[in-house]
Amino acid sequence: MEGGLKPMDAEQLREYGHKMVDFIADYYKSIENFPVLSEVEPGYLHKLLPDSAPSHPESLQHIFDDIQTKILPGVTHWQSPNYFAYYPSNSSIAGFLGEMLSAGLNIVGFSWITSPAATELEIVVLDWLAKILNLPNEFLSAGQGGGVIQGTASEAVLVVLLAARDKVLIKVGKNALEKLVVYASDQTHSALQKACQIGGIHPENCRLLSTDASADYALSPAVLGEAISNDVANDLIPFMLCATVGTTSSTAVDPLPALGKIAKSHGMWFHIDAAYAGSACICPEYRHYINGVEEADSFNMNAHKWLLTNFDCSALWIKDRSALIQSLSTNPEFLKNKKLPLMLQASQANLVVDFKDWQIPLGRRFRSLKLWMVLRLYGLENLQGYIRNHIKLAKHFEELVSQDPRFEVVTPRKFSLVCFRLLPHNDEACASKLNHDLLDIVNSTGKVYISHTVLSGKYVLRFAVGAPLTEERHVNAAWDVLQEKASTLLGSM
Repeated sequence: MEGGLKPMDAEQLREYGHKMVDFIADYYKSIENFPVLSEVEPGYLHKLLPDSAPSHPESLQHIFDDIQTKILPGVTHWQSPNYFAYYPSNSSIAGFLGEMLSAGLNIVGFSWITSPAATELEIVVLDWLAKILNLPNEFLSAGQGGGVIQGTASEAVLVVLLAARDKVLIKVGKNALEKLVVYASDQTHSALQKACQIGGIHPENCRLLSTDASADYALSPAVLGEAISNDVANDLIPFMLCATVGTTSSTAVDPLPALGKIAKSHGMWFHIDAAYAGSACICPEYRHYINGVEEADSFNMNAHKWLLTNFDCSALWIKDRSALIQSLSTNPEFLKNKKLPLMLQASQANLVVDFKDWQIPLGRRFRSLKLWMVLRLYGLENLQGYIRNHIKLAKHFEELVSQDPRFEVVTPRKFSLVCFRLLPHNDEACASKLNHDLLDIVNSTGKVYISHTVLSGKYVLRFAVGAPLTEERHVNAAWDVLQEKASTLLGSM
């Protein structure tokens, strides 16, 4: 290559960028032609790619050919309209454009001075979203709190656990770490347990309290109160409660007002994880699910799940940002600004926000661009309609299941997830195998992808509506596959 490598040639970027956009657009046009769940065997790619990197440049077309024939067969297509597993991870044109701009600018915005716009846009956009969700004013940047974009809800719960831990240890002494206790329901995401492991909380002091079908798997205030009383009597220190709005298994909603009062009466940090269902709360008719957020110290929702913002974009709001900063702040010499112009001394003077002190890593991407573009290109009314349509489709699927006596809806639907199962042919003992087999057979068709959970000892199938391209015809087609395979299974028994 004459003159050496020039990796950011503007004209080459224009040429290649157009071709990449065309490739991605064609992918979306043909996405329904792919099996939703990848059908490759482990290690398949090692057999298809060379043992070492090329010494000389290869053509973009050659790479596109390899993507088509070697990479895409190993992709599980999360954006497929026939994807109904786990929870959605939304992509959109607006989110993609924001991601493209972020990649193009490629800033590392760990402090205000490293790119003022990255910090300030994040503050503005999370204030916008907080107001859309009607969060308490204490979560806005104008006060002592504010919002920050984490990579995932797992990171969000970790940083607030560390803040809660350090806040209580300042009062009781660092030697009391082994006495600290955190509480949640047994439906809470496993990210809380990992956060406890990282934060040095003794495994036995992560209380995952039992829930059951009688309360739709929500955490009982009475059960929580009893657990706290027992721990206090045993000289342990309750320091954090994690409540969930839209649990992973069944979208259970914990009773926030009652739980918040208990947490407050014991001086505990109260965190609300609304990673999935928080997006639904932009609709006034679903906002009541986060009533009680007024008592919370922190609140989290994933815009990348169900709000058309490409992964990763997990919004975390906190009432007292100093608690996060006290736990996570570092100030190495290479970041000190004492000898720089006054404008650059803003960090030391606390005139600006340095988001490096609100998260685990130092480096951070310009993630607010994609959320900003989603909110601006679509607007609140369209986003609300998008959420409502998915919930309508899930309700439609729930009705289809209810009309077939061979199936049952296991727990009431709240948002766009339906938990259901095929009823056992003769006895309950064979139910798990029956539904496990149904899941495998349905997913192996490539026409649809669903996942499972276990509720009250029952193996349950989960049908989560939320892919950007899903329409009623896709829901109907998925139900046809389920019915057909159920008939085959039951007929063989």
